[in-house]
Amino acid sequence: MPEETAGARYAASFAEQFTLRAVLIGCLGCVVLTMSSMYVALKLGALPWPIIFVALTSMFLLKLLGHSNLNEINVTHTIMSAGAMTAGGLAFTVPGMFMLDRGARLDMPRLLLVVLGGVVLGLIFTALIRKYFIVTKELAYPMGRAAAETLRAGDAGGGKSAALFASLGLAGLFTFVRDGIPAIPRFGGRTVIPAAFFSGRMQAYGSAGGIWLSPMLISVGYIVGPLAVGVWFAGALIGDAGILIGGVASGLLDAASAAAIKSSLGIGLMVGTGVGIIAKGILPKAREIFGPMFSRTAMSDGIVNLRFAPAVMVLLAVVFTFPCGMGPLPSIVTILGVWLATAMSAQVVGQSGINPMEIFGIIVLLAAKALSGLEHAQAFFVAAAVAVACGLVGDVMNDFKAGAILGTDPKAQWLGECIGGVVGAFLSVGVFAVILKAYGPAAFGDPELFAAPQAGAVAAMVGGIPHVPAFVVGLLAACALYVAGFPVMTLGLGVYLPFYLSATAFLGGLLRPIARRLAPEWERGGTGLIIASGLLGGEAVVGVLIALCRAVSGFAAM
Repeated sequence: MPEETAGARYAASFAEQFTLRAVLIGCLGCVVLTMSSMYVALKLGALPWPIIFVALTSMFLLKLLGHSNLNEINVTHTIMSAGAMTAGGLAFTVPGMFMLDRGARLDMPRLLLVVLGGVVLGLIFTALIRKYFIVTKELAYPMGRAAAETLRAGDAGGGKSAALFASLGLAGLFTFVRDGIPAIPRFGGRTVIPAAFFSGRMQAYGSAGGIWLSPMLISVGYIVGPLAVGVWFAGALIGDAGILIGGVASGLLDAASAAAIKSSLGIGLMVGTGVGIIAKGILPKAREIFGPMFSRTAMSDGIVNLRFAPAVMVLLAVVFTFPCGMGPLPSIVTILGVWLATAMSAQVVGQSGINPMEIFGIIVLLAAKALSGLEHAQAFFVAAAVAVACGLVGDVMNDFKAGAILGTDPKAQWLGECIGGVVGAFLSVGVFAVILKAYGPAAFGDPELFAAPQAGAVAAMVGGIPHVPAFVVGLLAACALYVAGFPVMTLGLGVYLPFYLSATAFLGGLLRPIARRLAPEWERGGTGLIIASGLLGGEAVVGVLIALCRAVSGFAAM
């Protein structure tokens, strides 16, 4: 029997998996992960899967309490991780509103309704597509598999939990020294190492050269791996060495034109990847993917009876239309778009481990704009609802993969996702409000504070592409390359982001093969990924706490 069908033989009863302490610990972890993920997504424009981090944290805490099992641990980390991708969906879209208009006003209660709507849609469609992608197709879901193997290894004993929390503490201390005091010299407004070439020639052409002093970004590169981060860095070379430096130095472009081409090409490459996903992965298999949803048994699938789902979607259409002010046609397009986009998300995550949720949001946003006139705020709401749903689906499917390997009851996991998703929705909106208060709207899009490149891409779609020909070239090239099988997922991100972010991530990616060669047992056992997860989490959590302190100070000064 394939391991993906092992879920029919649960290793523990539902009551032993979905416990009160699993819910409480899961919610506590969800709070921490949602806060840190919001910070990471805004700061870096990337959000590595937190599943390894939360799996080990759940194991450590539950084993301290005693009488636990791998299935209870699996349910706990399922709750923990749900809020992370909910925060990512918000961070990758809504800040673009302030990039487009620094004086924009955002109604937080409306935003909360949009995020909650995205969570509900994500949960519904996940339950509908779980069987196809996990059981029928048996997609790889590499991060889910890695989490299952990490739990198995941790259950056998070892010091992995100690390594996780030690690295988390060291990164947190460094972040406090760097940003909280701050006690590390800054160059050009950034804590970077500015070699003479970087600070001189590159910056003279508008390129943000240097190496950022960030354990978090080095960890991102290590976790993503040398191939994806190599493509990322190749994009940085194209954008900075090719367009900014080469274009201006040759006299073909002025600085403003070069910057517009660079950003537009990066956006086009990211959107083109999403179009390629539809063309290659979804349309040829549309009947196979969506057909089973209309069967009589589709609305239960061994998880929960979803016969109420149509009524819920009608209710969401009403909520999106009136309280959120999106209008009836955009609301319908959003819900139908989520149906398509969540299938895209499940397929891409299952095959590559990457979830370009903001690209799916852009695709649905473009459809809504084509069919109706949308105000700027409503356009960002459309993208946010789709991105939140797709982010949650990617996380849920990874968790279901781990559960299928470990024999966890999918109903227990799905209920855990419901809890974590709702907690994450409230908290992500709250953290976003805190960051907005602490740093102001001008912080979004500022590479010194919160670059938020995905939100910048959404803003470009709403307000107008700076250089349309470059965007079209990027879109067509990425679509063709993806269909041809080239790994272009992170290419556009490299073109778009400041060079120093891409260079630092590249260094992290280079550490992976070095560790594999010098310490094969250490790397094979997953210790490197665990330490990287701790470094990422430590900087992210402390970064949020610093922002919270600044926000409280701001409120006190009012």
